Amino acid sequence: MKIGILQCDSTMEQFRADHGNYPEMFISLFQSVDPDLEFNIYDIQAEQFPQISEECDAYLITGSRFSVYDDEPWIRKLEEYVLTLHNSRFPLLGICFGHQMIARALGGKTEPAQQGWGVGVQNYQTVSTKKWIQPALKQFSLLASHKDQVTELPAGAELIAESEFCPNAAFRIDNHILTFQGHPEFQKKYSKALMQLREKILGPEVFEGGMKSLEQTIQAQQITNWMLNFLGQDEPC
Repeated sequence: MKIGILQCDSTMEQFRADHGNYPEMFISLFQSVDPDLEFNIYDIQAEQFPQISEECDAYLITGSRFSVYDDEPWIRKLEEYVLTLHNSRFPLLGICFGHQMIARALGGKTEPAQQGWGVGVQNYQTVSTKKWIQPALKQFSLLASHKDQVTELPAGAELIAESEFCPNAAFRIDNHILTFQGHPEFQKKYSKALMQLREKILGPEVFEGGMKSLEQTIQAQQITNWMLNFLGQDEPC
């Protein structure tokens, strides 16, 4: 399987030597589960889109420091491309910004969360049972870094996971779209570096809670298994 990574941001220069860039994070994560996976990378901020969707077997939209409602040409073009992929039922994954973009493009709503920033390890409850949700987890935890949330799911979406802080934490549409608000590709050291950079923005309570949360276990590989199981389905959900 070849996955096209639709890269919507880059890690900051001061972090790159220690933590790599976002495509490298995803490649490392996915190949830790399936070493035979192949990848293409598309710089979406530079408006580099696949010439034809069939260049890859599936696509993944990464996170970004931008908001999906920002008035940037590349964001609007990405929104159009999500519609193109959806209309052809092409397999698509969305992470954080990607999760929010897919919701917005397909008629849902993404906006600044009244809850404020979600950082560090976030805990979610699984609210759906599907064959591809293996290993089966009633609860799971992922690293997060977001100030926006999906506040309204698009038509036809099924909620997969939720939390009190993030009610729409993961959703799927039929057997071709699956999204997560959390970041399975993040490592705890990178999450810590981001929180330290944003300490003043986060405020003492959110910062201290986020740093303390890093003591918890995360299920990044298990969620990656879910994504690959989803992409490898032989029949509709």
